[in-house]
Amino acid sequence: MKILLFANTDWYLYNFRRSLALTMRDAGHSVILISPPGPYGEKLRALGLEWRPVDMDRRSLNPLREAALIWRLTRQLRRERPDLVHGFTIKCAVYISLAARLSGVPGRVTAVAGMGYVFVSDDIKAILLRPFVRLLLKMTLGGGRARLILQNPDDVALFTRTRLVDATAIRLIPGSGVDTKRFSPDITRRPNGRVRVLLAARLLWDKGLAEYAEAARLLMADDAPADLLLAGAPDSGNPAAVPEAVVREWVREGRMQWLGHVEDMSALLRSIDVVVLPSYREGLPKGLIEAAASGCALVATDVPGCREVVEHEVDGLIVPVKDAEALADAIARLASDPELRARLGEKAREKALALFDERIVVRDTISVYSELLGSGTRT
Repeated sequence: MKILLFANTDWYLYNFRRSLALTMRDAGHSVILISPPGPYGEKLRALGLEWRPVDMDRRSLNPLREAALIWRLTRQLRRERPDLVHGFTIKCAVYISLAARLSGVPGRVTAVAGMGYVFVSDDIKAILLRPFVRLLLKMTLGGGRARLILQNPDDVALFTRTRLVDATAIRLIPGSGVDTKRFSPDITRRPNGRVRVLLAARLLWDKGLAEYAEAARLLMADDAPADLLLAGAPDSGNPAAVPEAVVREWVREGRMQWLGHVEDMSALLRSIDVVVLPSYREGLPKGLIEAAASGCALVATDVPGCREVVEHEVDGLIVPVKDAEALADAIARLASDPELRARLGEKAREKALALFDERIVVRDTISVYSELLGSGTRT
């Protein structure tokens, strides 16, 4: 079979769907990956995968530009004649589904990992766009030859309640999975001195960066034995991006250390004690399950996506959303209690092995392909 995967960055394809593409290729299927150009495209090619750039502006709202993109995608699908397309994130999902319908592709799979800027943000632009995006989703995601993959039960309930797509077409698969061999605890490391706390995410306001910065200020005032780190790069293509100047000001004030983009997250996580994600909403956060697999104690907000990874007092701590004081209290509690950190980290690792191993996610995704195309996609 020929499968085409479409995402809004080559970074996403490399970090989130590489294992799926390699598994499909190794089983004898033809896999094509497309995204806007970037440095990870060549890394995909170095793995022997077929990656092709497409001209796409993630922030564009220009109708002519967007129509031109859909037409380019349609022409590419007519040339490639794939058996199935799989789009990731809302914009890519809508566009590739529409192009697939126009070009007669037999199977369509869309994956919505969280509701994105349009549904999460309170910006006036997001609010105005919301009804239009809902209409596009309803128009493009339906049909008997289509499946919608969601990452948490809250999103399933939302899509079902709002009738954006028929409930029989929805499949629940928790995230993109984690390599539990690569992401594993450092058993030689022992608690010693100050506790290292990490927030690893794109630099977006809706990842809870403001609350993290405020929690850091509160911890500094209380002289808590914790060093706060931030890993992630600016995302200028997202309307919710945190300006780099703001992050540098937090660093100048001594609130945190900014690591920028980290290539080897598994190595970093082996040096971390606590990982936090004070996000406003998630699909199923990969950074959190990587931290769980690495045996870190977790702190997350009580929102969709995070709740599926962290169970309060069992494998992590849950705090209210947009509550910097509660976040600071949770970090301080873990910083002062090594036994609690160890217990939560062990349980987090157990859950990652049982639920989030990437082999489980790849298997279940291929099963969705098989529903649409038959047994020819089985590996």
